[in-house]
Parts: sequence; structure tokens; C-alpha cells
Amino acid sequence: MSTTNADLDKPDPVTGDRKETVNPGRGILDFNVEDLQEIALTGPDAVTRRDLMSPYVWKAGDGRFGVMVRAVPALGTKLTDTGQIWAGWSEDGVNFEMLDQPSIVGGPDEQDIGGVEDPTVLLRDDGSYVVYYTGVASDMTHGEMFYAIGPSLDKLEKTGVALASTKSVGNTKEATIGRTVDGHWRLFYEYAAEDASRIGLAMGPDIAGPWDEQPTPFMPRKDGWDNWHLSPGPMLMDKPDEPVMFYNGATRDARWRIGWIAFDRECRTVVDRCIQPLLTPPPVEDRTATDIAFAASVVVDGADIWLYYSLEDRRLMRARIRRS
Repeated sequence: MSTTNADLDKPDPVTGDRKETVNPGRGILDFNVEDLQEIALTGPDAVTRRDLMSPYVWKAGDGRFGVMVRAVPALGTKLTDTGQIWAGWSEDGVNFEMLDQPSIVGGPDEQDIGGVEDPTVLLRDDGSYVVYYTGVASDMTHGEMFYAIGPSLDKLEKTGVALASTKSVGNTKEATIGRTVDGHWRLFYEYAAEDASRIGLAMGPDIAGPWDEQPTPFMPRKDGWDNWHLSPGPMLMDKPDEPVMFYNGATRDARWRIGWIAFDRECRTVVDRCIQPLLTPPPVEDRTATDIAFAASVVVDGADIWLYYSLEDRRLMRARIRRS
């Protein structure tokens, strides 16, 4: 079925917002890709033989790179779960040695027994970890955002729901969280509406809320590569007055690409947005093949900006990005 102009202009059922028009870039900033590197994991077969997605990478105080990934049963094997979350460490940000056991798995509760996905790591001042993740129900189709807390990546305890799904906002997932200048927490997240993914924004006093919903930060563009689906990606905060999100956008047939959008200091007003995607998957001969590039984290390492992402929902990459 073809998409009509009326479909494209239909307001969001939750917010009432309509799709945006592709406008010329404002020229405030731009980004270029300078290098691409494939990420390698070593460790137990239980993780290395799975397909890999959602690489959340950060730079630890001791100079090492930490990673948490979603590991999915490989394509063509039995679907036992929608994912496990594994952690590991690296000296160079490319070659990661994974821990002996997954850090978070589904169950035993029904609310996440179907699998766990989309790790986002927050390192607290006391050295403990908060990990936001999507817990998938037993039907393997519905989920919501949970969080776990622990003193180390191998000692995380599930704590509860971080942001619940509701009748109007479904499948809350893909957390992008940060602290505001006044000490509050800012949570971007993905939700489902009218057969599409959208980006929501909420503010709260603590890592688990309670959350106060904010106006929609931005919408799909009806004439763009991001005309149907949106999902939040990592925030580049090396210049506090120029926060940038590397977001994920797609057409209705879920051909995902990675773009960028710039906000004011409070992340409430869009000041610039890319016209074309920053990163796209390699060309595929088969139009039915998985055609996805999906950003998960960004690390500033000296003069380098590294954007970590997954390709085809099965392998991990990083790109060196230059701001211009």
C-alpha cells in the first residue's frame, strides 16, 4: 500500500505534532566521517556466536573502554530470547574481552522473560553503575524500559521499571539520559505510535523519575530519509552550549540510517539538523536484506570523537567523526 500525503501529514496520536518539512541546514555545524573500524569481541561462545547490536561504549577513569552489548541468537538459529546483555573491557576501544557470564538476562519475572535489549550505562559518582535496558515480555513483542544497579558490571541487580509503557505510549525503550545544569535528569526515549517509532522527552529529579513529559523534541520529516521512524541516539556533550544527538531515522520499510540534530544548551530547541544521513549501511544486492545502521554511543577520546553503532542488526562498528 502506498503512502499518501494525507498519511504523512497525520498528527501524532500522543502529542498532536505533525511531520516536519526538510529545510536547508542552518550551517551552524556539520560532521564528517574520517575512519571506520569493525569492533571485535573475544570471550565465551555464548556471546561471540550470537549476533551483536546496541554497543554502548564509555571511557572509564582508568583509561580502559567499557562496553555493554545486546547479543541475539544468530540469524537462522532458534529464537530462544530477543537478547542478553553482555559486558566487557578494551584497551583500544576496538578489541573487547567479554566477561564470562552475561550481566543481564531475561526473567524470571514475566515482564522481561522474553529477553533484554538496548543497554545504556550511567556511571555514578560513587563508582556504581546504573544500566537502563528494555525488558521484553513472554510474547517477545512488547516491552518497556527497566533499570539495574550494581557496584560492578558483573553484580547488577534488577531494580524495576524506569519508564513504563502506557495505553498511549507503547514499547518505551532506547534510553538516552543526562544531567541538566540544574541537577535534574533528562531522558530521551523511543516509543511506539501508529506503526512507527517516535522520540519522547521527559524530565525528572532522579534516575528513575518520576518523569514529567516534555514537548516532542523533533519529528520525522515527510520528504526526508527519516520520514517515518525515529529513535534517540547518543548525545555529544563535549561543547555544553552545542549539544548534538546522533539519532536514528528510517523510512516506513525500516531502512535505518544515522543522522545528527543540534539543540540549544537546554536541549529544548532545535538549532540545526542534517539534511542527509551521516552514516548508512553498505549497499545490499537483495532489497529484502536487513538494511540498518543504528547508533548506540559516542566517546570523546582526546581529539577523537568515536561513534559506536551496529550494522544489519548483527555486527558492531565505530566511526571517527570530525566536527566542521
